[in-house]
Amino acid sequence: MSYKEKHTESLVVNEPMAMYITQSSYNPFYGLLGSVKTSGSTTDFNIIELARQGLPKRSLLSFAKKIAITIQDLASIMHISERTLQRYDDDAIIKTEYAEKAIELARLYARGNEVFGSMENFKIWMKTPGLIFNGESPLSLLDTSAGFDMVFTELGRIEHGILA
Repeated sequence: MSYKEKHTESLVVNEPMAMYITQSSYNPFYGLLGSVKTSGSTTDFNIIELARQGLPKRSLLSFAKKIAITIQDLASIMHISERTLQRYDDDAIIKTEYAEKAIELARLYARGNEVFGSMENFKIWMKTPGLIFNGESPLSLLDTSAGFDMVFTELGRIEHGILA
């Protein structure tokens, strides 16, 4: 074995084999999106695939109704004008860049339902201004990724009893 082969071999990192895909048989946020079809079990890769395919407008409107937000709020979160959203046919597929925000919103509401124990309690909390959010409601922060992060973080704090 040459010097180069000997020292190159020592640079190779041997990792133990591990499953990197988190998988569950049911992810509650799919239920919020209504009639969205998925291919089998839900993984992070299925979520990526779903975002890339886009979502039917009908599913988005049904979702907005389930979480009690206006079309205007949904459009603001998705970074699309309300008028543009209204122009889509009900069966039209909403593009990836918009669908991704809607999926993130569904994941947030599913998580909130888990933490608060009911969707109704979470919906009230989402619309209630709080000191932790500088007097704004959590819903009003969701037009930015940082706002989503703040709300997810606060849900984790609530879940673990760490109140501000």
